[in-house]
Amino acid sequence: MPGRSAEPLLPRKRPTQERSRRKFDAMLTEARKLLIEVGFESLTCEEIASRADVPIGTLYQYFANKYVIVCELDRIDAVGVQHELADFAAAIPSTDWPRLLERFVDHLAKLWKDDPSRRAVWLAVQSTPATRATATVYERELAAQVSRIIAPLTPSQRIRRAMMAEVLVHTAYSLLSFSVQEGQNHAKTVAELKRMLGGYLMLEEAEIGPATS
Repeated sequence: MPGRSAEPLLPRKRPTQERSRRKFDAMLTEARKLLIEVGFESLTCEEIASRADVPIGTLYQYFANKYVIVCELDRIDAVGVQHELADFAAAIPSTDWPRLLERFVDHLAKLWKDDPSRRAVWLAVQSTPATRATATVYERELAAQVSRIIAPLTPSQRIRRAMMAEVLVHTAYSLLSFSVQEGQNHAKTVAELKRMLGGYLMLEEAEIGPATS
């Protein structure tokens, strides 16, 4: 059972040939669409295979179950965010972290607002201990990247910096999910998220200011 294991949920194998990659990608694309349409509880491997026009046996060659599929979707989203953050960080120096924070949170907020599958995938991976454990692996990889960016704010506190980065990432994802719930004011929630994260980092900057001056 997925809920009884803390081992990361990974595909059984990854495609190596172009034809196999097309099938692999088609299954993930249809799974993402179905998550939006029917939700995680009603998502089935049979329907994913049918929509992707592949035999169910082909799906099971790559994915043991739907839990592995949503974890792979989460990995894809996380890797995309890591690449985007790297691009933002390359364009804006870390010493100008308020502008980096402002622009990157706005970018993420637009992704979550325009693509409902972001929240659907994020909610799906909260469903069992094993999916949460797998999502945590990808979240920590993103947090490690954030930790490197905020290093100037905590030059001598590597362990605490890692914890700060995990708090920043998890808070951002949680509030982005909240911001796109039905009935929520997306713009106001994102503004509060930026105030929260900015205030957290500003407090840290103020604390190290006298020590580095």
